[in-house]
Amino acid sequence: MFQNSGLSLDQAPPISVVFRFFLAGSLWGIAAGIWLFFAGAPALEPSTPEALILTHMLTLGVMLSFMLGALFQMLPVLAGVALHDPVKAAIRSQYPILFGTLFLLSAFATASGALYAFALLFLGIGLLPIAARMLSRLYRLPSHSPSSRGMGFSLYNLLLLVAVGGWMLALLGGWMQRGDLPALKQLHLDLGLLGWIALLIVSVSFQVIEMFYVTPPYPKRYARWMPALLTGTLTVEFVAALNAPVLEPWIESFAAILLMVHALLTLRRLSMRQRPLTDATVWFWRLGMGALAAAMLLLVVGNLTDLSTSLTMVLYVLYTSFALSVVLAMAYKIVPFLTWFHLNAQGYFTAPMMHEVIHPQNAKRHLALHSTTVFVALVAAFDPRLWPLAGSLLCASFAWIAVNIYRAWHLYLHVQKTGERFDMGSFS
Repeated sequence: MFQNSGLSLDQAPPISVVFRFFLAGSLWGIAAGIWLFFAGAPALEPSTPEALILTHMLTLGVMLSFMLGALFQMLPVLAGVALHDPVKAAIRSQYPILFGTLFLLSAFATASGALYAFALLFLGIGLLPIAARMLSRLYRLPSHSPSSRGMGFSLYNLLLLVAVGGWMLALLGGWMQRGDLPALKQLHLDLGLLGWIALLIVSVSFQVIEMFYVTPPYPKRYARWMPALLTGTLTVEFVAALNAPVLEPWIESFAAILLMVHALLTLRRLSMRQRPLTDATVWFWRLGMGALAAAMLLLVVGNLTDLSTSLTMVLYVLYTSFALSVVLAMAYKIVPFLTWFHLNAQGYFTAPMMHEVIHPQNAKRHLALHSTTVFVALVAAFDPRLWPLAGSLLCASFAWIAVNIYRAWHLYLHVQKTGERFDMGSFS
């Protein structure tokens, strides 16, 4: 899978680094499903405490966990950047983020200024150092691929996102009075959803779509300039949020069009794939890119005219299904590969093949469950009685991937404990 990357065991982080983030993201997904089950429709209505809690469970809990885990693995593979002492770096970021997220969710529920302060402190400690460190290592690269360049821009947007989030928490906590909270909220949303989550997925897709699925490459000029153009657009929105909030919807619409173009380009490439066999991850990508295109179209329409409450919920469901579909597609590639790669690199004769770690039929069944979850959530936007069912299915979907990750980790430890190992010392 990564045969052209030159990846070695010395470059790769320990498998526990990636798995701990992926497992944490899965557990947060289960919690989000439980929350949706009990909260119902208010969890999808803008500005309600229930919606703020669900949004940050999915973004800070699920997406940030999976994306940081993927970055620890992908930076050496796609960019040639290996972080020194990744285990300590992972621990120093994951635990403060965990506590900061818990404080933030509690603050949304209680409106406590003290909890907002603790959330700001812990999230800053967890996010700023690791994002700055990764960005610094990328900046020092002598040359860049479209993926490494895009990762750098997405990390820059993450730093802006944290800064704007801290500003909003200061306003909510009453320690600062300067700032238009609605404008900052819109900017925070766009930096997080479009500039961090979507752009990181775009950046990874430049390489993995062609590499995993044997498709034609993206146009070179497009792949080179799209991340910079999207980041520049959001930077202009940052200035507009402070000086001319009326311009924000127009700037946001341009960013949405850029992402809609990328979704359509990706779907086109997947339709031109040269590998005849189709696995579940192809359909996860197709579902994700289709949902992204539809969500961005609705976002543009919503900036031109007011969307109904139901269509606004549809927009949220579509964007969420985009992000989660791609996360699951990447997890079903990364988890089996890392299990095989680390055991094989350590010299174990009994290292399982990738299909033995997670069987393709297992992933196909999860695809069916995930697709059903998306469908039920879309219908629930028009029939609120279905939100508890959507929450139950979301919980089951993340429980499914959590079990697969745990089984892969258990298999890895079992082979290390009982497997036969090739001894290079016998040739000395």
